Amino acid sequence: MKLIKFLQRLTGETVTIELKNGTVIVGTVVGIDASMNAHLRKVKMTLKGKNPNPYATLSVRGSTVRAILLPESLNLDALLVDAADSGKPKNINVNRVGLAPSGRGRGRGRGRVC
Repeated sequence: MKLIKFLQRLTGETVTIELKNGTVIVGTVVGIDASMNAHLRKVKMTLKGKNPNPYATLSVRGSTVRAILLPESLNLDALLVDAADSGKPKNINVNRVGLAPSGRGRGRGRGRVC
């Protein structure tokens, strides 16, 4: 399972995010997008050496995240089950003969010079 898919399943969980500059953010995950940007609600952000500031919503850029700390009560076994691995065989793209994977057509001709 890809990391981004795992993180997207954390919707509704309260997590702690540590940033590269030492800031600590605690909030409930609303969503995480493909760039690993985290969107949170009911947030408390503590800048390094300062008092915590509450925010209703906050978005954190993915490139600034050092770590995402999960709650101890989180059931990791349920989250790590891959939804795509549901027992259904994967569709392998093969041509009509069934010998080689089909590509993007049959080429540009037989090499004749015009």
